[in-house]
Amino acid sequence: MPAIVVYDGVCNLCNGAVRFILKRDKKKLFQFAWLQSLPGRAILEKYCGATAKNDSIVLMYGEKVFTRSDAILEILKMLGGGWQYLYVLRLIPKGFRDALYDFISRNRYKWFGKRDRCELPEDPNFRDRFLND
Repeated sequence: MPAIVVYDGVCNLCNGAVRFILKRDKKKLFQFAWLQSLPGRAILEKYCGATAKNDSIVLMYGEKVFTRSDAILEILKMLGGGWQYLYVLRLIPKGFRDALYDFISRNRYKWFGKRDRCELPEDPNFRDRFLND
């Protein structure tokens, strides 16, 4: 079962994170869905209820759901290739990590910009990894 990353498809920072994951995901562990898509909304509603609707990145893997800083760290751990060593950041208290995540998330449009609409990656080799409508 692949891991599913649900992300804000109009956020430039989030799209950059997805491109980062795609370039390093040699085992094709991840699939993706925009928060704004029907599949993304359905996934969030089914697994998260109202708890993650405004998060910029949510990871679902098996029966587990990771949000905010936990999602980022789990993704890095799964990517391997040296990125898993950043998982040691879990030793930082979750409240602090999530406060930093929330601060960045609140300012992401101002700092990194926003697209008018969600777009699939330019590389056609990645398009089958997206669950969007």
